[in-house]
Amino acid sequence: MTVAVLAIIAVALLFDYINGFHDAANSIATVVSTRVLTPKQAVAWAAFFNFAAFIFFGTKVAQTISQVAKPGTFSNASIVAALMGAIGLDLITWWTGLPTSSSHALVGGLAGAAVASVGWSSLNYAEYQKIIVFIVIAPVMGFLLAFTFMAIVLWIFHRYRKVDKLNRGFRRGQLFSAAAFSLGHGGNDAQKTMGVILTVLIANGIVSQNAPVPLWVVFSAHLAIGLGTLFGGWRIVHTMGSKITKLQPVGGMASETSAAISLGLATFGGVPVSTTHTISGAIVGVGTTQRLSAVRWGVASRVVWAWVLTIPGAFILAYAVYLPLKGLL
Repeated sequence: MTVAVLAIIAVALLFDYINGFHDAANSIATVVSTRVLTPKQAVAWAAFFNFAAFIFFGTKVAQTISQVAKPGTFSNASIVAALMGAIGLDLITWWTGLPTSSSHALVGGLAGAAVASVGWSSLNYAEYQKIIVFIVIAPVMGFLLAFTFMAIVLWIFHRYRKVDKLNRGFRRGQLFSAAAFSLGHGGNDAQKTMGVILTVLIANGIVSQNAPVPLWVVFSAHLAIGLGTLFGGWRIVHTMGSKITKLQPVGGMASETSAAISLGLATFGGVPVSTTHTISGAIVGVGTTQRLSAVRWGVASRVVWAWVLTIPGAFILAYAVYLPLKGLL
């Protein structure tokens, strides 16, 4: 491998690290806001399961990411531009405390770089259609599952008077639901970086077009996202854990379990979905079982607008970054 290829892989792993840093809130916001774990305990718990996810999930999502543009589209310059566009948007939204999707930032960055280097005909629209459809499906699925979960629990325990004992039980359960969600987060999000590295290897003729993801790529991607989660993003934790709605242990468990199921189904299906969208939809689903006013709809609408602008924002950044890079790499 050349120095240029190794440098690009390092940038891809940096994106993976920032993905974990940016999306740490998805894994730990609910378990911190319900005070089941301290912030330090929560990030360590989530980071471990982010890393361990490689044991449970394949690489279908990585294959999808490597096929968002037609063969021969990406060069070293366009891959770097895509990564810089995604990283730039992640840092901007982290600084402003918005829980946007690192996944869709990467998808937008890849599209922007591909169009800048080859043109609109380079995009694989079938893959993008699948991704865009799940921008809607993922939060709706999280919402419906969480709402149903909470409704069933409230119906079963509506006459139960020992609230403290009940909360203790759900606190223990939330440890498992947080672990399950972190597995889903690591399983889906780490694969996006695997897909980028696979694209780099294909573009440089190191592996064939239909080659599987090498084991060292799988291991390094999960390690990077786990380390990123370990260092956490506290600005976004505050938005996710307390600003959208006030959560109790039962609500935290319901939202995490519902989001984990949604992520697991999408990951096994090879669909790169947003963990941010999924857990946000689940949190709103929990809130609406109390009353509609329990959800801070102003904050929720601000989050939705951030979702809408993620792909075009990363697209524009990657397009702009590619122009000066094309003559250098």
